[in-house]
Amino acid sequence: MIRNSEPRGSGDPRGADAWPAEPVAIVETVEQRRQVVAVDDRGWAAGIRPRQKATDARAVLPTLALIPADPTADSRALARLVRWAGRYSPAAAPCPPDGLWLDITGCAHLWGGEDGLVADLAARLQRWGLPARIAVAGSFGAAWALAHHDKAGQRILPDGAERAALAPLPMAALRLGEDEVAALQRIGLTRIGELLAAPRPGLARRFGAGPLLRLDQALGRAEETVGFRRPPTPWFARLAFAEPIGTAEDLQRTIAALAADLCARLEARMMGAAQFIAAFHRVDGRCQSIAIRTALPVRDAARVGRLLADRLDRVDPGFGVEVATLRADRVAPVAGRQSGLSTLEGEGAAGIEDLAGFVDIVGNRIGFDRIWRPAAVESHLPERCVAPRPPLAPDQGKRLTGGPWPSGWVRPLRLLRRPEPIEAIAQVPDDPPSSFRWAGETHRVRRADGPERVAYEWWRQARPQDRAEPDMIRDYYRVEDETGRRFWVYRAGLYQEGETARWFLHGLFD
Repeated sequence: MIRNSEPRGSGDPRGADAWPAEPVAIVETVEQRRQVVAVDDRGWAAGIRPRQKATDARAVLPTLALIPADPTADSRALARLVRWAGRYSPAAAPCPPDGLWLDITGCAHLWGGEDGLVADLAARLQRWGLPARIAVAGSFGAAWALAHHDKAGQRILPDGAERAALAPLPMAALRLGEDEVAALQRIGLTRIGELLAAPRPGLARRFGAGPLLRLDQALGRAEETVGFRRPPTPWFARLAFAEPIGTAEDLQRTIAALAADLCARLEARMMGAAQFIAAFHRVDGRCQSIAIRTALPVRDAARVGRLLADRLDRVDPGFGVEVATLRADRVAPVAGRQSGLSTLEGEGAAGIEDLAGFVDIVGNRIGFDRIWRPAAVESHLPERCVAPRPPLAPDQGKRLTGGPWPSGWVRPLRLLRRPEPIEAIAQVPDDPPSSFRWAGETHRVRRADGPERVAYEWWRQARPQDRAEPDMIRDYYRVEDETGRRFWVYRAGLYQEGETARWFLHGLFD
């Protein structure tokens, strides 16, 4: 948990140079009066406190500079700080109004331990003019409490020490509302240790579940959800440089080293990943990232490195890159030893390796959503029985007969996106058409075969878009005109005396 100890309102996480030379306080209007919401160290030393009236603060310190609060700019600045903090962990999230969550599980060893990570983080923020209070603990609640209320500016709490560390802290350290804190203070509970010693049944009846839930979350007894920008993952590699790098060759070597490290860990756990994201943290605090996807989970370091290197032209190193990271997403088990990009030895899937390589290259250039293959799905209606699927993904859902296509079906090679109405003449209502007109041309039918009746799917009537399907009873005919062209036409609906039959063209045979 990181808490910014500087006053808020500048909208820039590195905006310390923009502050006036005199002491600064951030003010906002609350119920038609301006009051202080944050103050810097110089103002605090002079006696200025949050919630103090702006006029009273100026009376205490006439040189105090008052800056209007800007919550929108604060949110943008905090979001930029979250992106910047990706150098320490892929799981970073804002903790409004002035904090930052970092899940450093599996990341601290990259700095030689939690002490090294905290020292590096504090030093970088200090160089930016952002003094911060940092706490590391086994629960979100304990970290928040120590960052906001512990006397030490930096605190690393050992596992299992939450109870002793929280006991002397005030009740507000549990992230309770002002009314809840005041109610607890009225019965003499001012410290967390006093709350720990109080009987739980009586507290629950009198104050509800709120205080006890916050207490359990701080002690690690109850789960707490934090909306991270990216979910926590152990598949994360980092490389820091003694001197910033910026040439294409250096960036390519960096990518290769990160891919080798991460893929070796994936292979040791018999895992593969279908997405890799590389991030380059520049000396100016900005972060640029590139991402690749693969058709199947892979752990081939050479292949991952080449795909990422193809996208390095999108990275602007600026004045230099000081930290590079690589994260693997969409991780899944991959059994056996991987002999190539995506083929496992002994699988007998000849040709899959080359096809997967082609899909990966093309998909990363034009987008995987533009690469698909048709697959049979369960539906009697022709326009529904084929759907796009990822090129190498297994079919989802049942097929009608368990095979690639029912053997009794004869379907045209070209199926129109939607049936087109035609003008047809039939000798009797149940006969195929003797002639029809389509696209401005009249076709006289020489041969016809059918009908094949396709009824509406009554079991789908629960869906709002299918309520009109009783009208979708169709009698299909395969017809051939005098020139030898063959068409797939159908008559819609059941014949009703006195009504004109409606005919449609649905496909063409080659």
